[in-house]
Amino acid sequence: MEPSEVQAALETEGLKQESAPDQPAAVEWADSDLKAIVEAVIYLTDEPLSADQIAIGLKQPAANVGRVLDELVVEYGKSEHGVTVREIAGGYKMSTKPEHHEAIRAFVRNLKPPLKLSLPALETLALIAYKQPVTTPEIMEVRGVQGAGVIRTLLDRKLIAEAGRKQVIGKPILYKTTKEFLIQFGLKDLSELPSLKEFEELSRLSLGDSEGQEPTNIETPAPADGPETVE
Repeated sequence: MEPSEVQAALETEGLKQESAPDQPAAVEWADSDLKAIVEAVIYLTDEPLSADQIAIGLKQPAANVGRVLDELVVEYGKSEHGVTVREIAGGYKMSTKPEHHEAIRAFVRNLKPPLKLSLPALETLALIAYKQPVTTPEIMEVRGVQGAGVIRTLLDRKLIAEAGRKQVIGKPILYKTTKEFLIQFGLKDLSELPSLKEFEELSRLSLGDSEGQEPTNIETPAPADGPETVE
């Protein structure tokens, strides 16, 4: 079964359950079977799934699914596993472990050209991540260069999205990071944003930043109240 088919099936089942919340579970599985099925669901789906989404889609008690997910997190946290089950962007997703990233990157690089994010795009993404919501003029003020093309690139890659307009003269568009940003960088939420140096390293691991380029110093002080929550 293709990942998109699994995702669609779970979402469809979820809609049915929402319309009939008192409907009893149609299937009873032993704990070992439920654990195996939940593991397969996390493996196949592209987007992180919450415990409630999985429970509704499989017609299982949420408590049972939550317990199974906790067991999978612990089991895949052991050193003999090359992948891990983590809570990312409000759901659970299976991914490779950070300590194996270099070996995996080398392997993937031999299969196909890596997805690259240029340093100007990385600088702009960092500014948005740490100062969001932020406007293009505010980004230009820090970077000192035009950034319309870079903003378009980040929008096309769904790493940022519009977040309304700032109530000043001209009402410029505000930008914020997206759920896709959290997924690409393996973050549970914005509270896990790393230091700027760690952010650059994460970008090279997650987005295949070009090799041989010197890291750029990015001055992006966070606002006093911290970044807004990504929706």
